[in-house]
Amino acid sequence: MRTTDLRFTVHSSDTAPAGSVRALESIAKNLGSVPPLAAKQAESPELLNGFLRLSALFENATLEPVAREVVIMTVAARNECGFCVRMHAGKLEKLGAGEGVVAALEEQRPLDVPEWEAVRVFTRAVMDGRGDVTSDQLSAFYAHGHTPRNALEVVLGIGAYTLSTFANRLVEHGTSGVPA
Repeated sequence: MRTTDLRFTVHSSDTAPAGSVRALESIAKNLGSVPPLAAKQAESPELLNGFLRLSALFENATLEPVAREVVIMTVAARNECGFCVRMHAGKLEKLGAGEGVVAALEEQRPLDVPEWEAVRVFTRAVMDGRGDVTSDQLSAFYAHGHTPRNALEVVLGIGAYTLSTFANRLVEHGTSGVPA
């Protein structure tokens, strides 16, 4: 029986599979450094590049920037990805959303801004229903100025950040007690 090290490698551009090198360089350029969880995800160029492509598509969605972050934080808090919550809390603060919004999203509580609360509630409904939402839930989302396109963009955000949160949790904790 062959034993292998169960920990994920924190890759650099020198150690990563060839398909991950450009992604790591891009992350370092954009963030100033490569977060260890992303460096571990570099083990799979398909996963790392897939997430970066999906997140770039989501960043270009017609949902306004804070609404996109509400989707991301709703997914991150629900999936208990502390790294994602911290990273996107910082983005929300830079967007001027305020500490109250960040705290509410982290604690999965209602938001005071009705348009953002509609996004949070709709995101949870899509997740809970695995895409099957009621006409009332969709109408409530639309009643706050959102569109059918926005509804599909929420699905894109959920997909991208479910991928990210699951991968982050796997490389951080997915070794049944073996330090990551």
